[in-house]
Amino acid sequence: MVVLNRIYTRTGDKGETALGDGTRTAKHSLRVSAYGTVDEVNSTAGLARLHADENMAEALARIQNDLFDLGADLCRPDMHNDIHAEYAPLRMAESQVVRLENEIDSMNEALEPLRSFILPGGSTLAAHLHHCRTVSRRAERIVTELAEKENVNAAAIKYVNRLSDWFFVASRIANDNGATDVLWIPGANRGL
Repeated sequence: MVVLNRIYTRTGDKGETALGDGTRTAKHSLRVSAYGTVDEVNSTAGLARLHADENMAEALARIQNDLFDLGADLCRPDMHNDIHAEYAPLRMAESQVVRLENEIDSMNEALEPLRSFILPGGSTLAAHLHHCRTVSRRAERIVTELAEKENVNAAAIKYVNRLSDWFFVASRIANDNGATDVLWIPGANRGL
């Protein structure tokens, strides 16, 4: 359990922060950027929840909880020393990826196939979900870059990859099951 009785500690005043295993690293390190961007996805999901119906809000709440799990996973750099940890580190599980896939498939059943790319927008909820999608894509780029240099849990990479797909399909659901999606018209403004 986390106990926070002091919010500021002054331990980062010189540009370093502690990772989940206690090691210190630069606040601008790739690992910190990865879990910091995951935190940003979580904040955008919180904004989307403000506009969601009960079912979508519950799904977003599950994702927000998963995003804290993902951040906890990413802040523990050495997966090979997990057995020596004081307590079992929280790692993303394949079951979380499968749940996202099942939710994507379930939502997608209500949608007509796309015949054009979609512009971010439509309803307020859809616009927020598109924002979630783009921030989660940025998180994925950072996580995969990190994985080229350091150990990253494979389930964490899969999860962040599926997440942007989830937000995309959810945005279509939020646009009356795709009926009010804003479609891209290639070259529409060339003659203006």
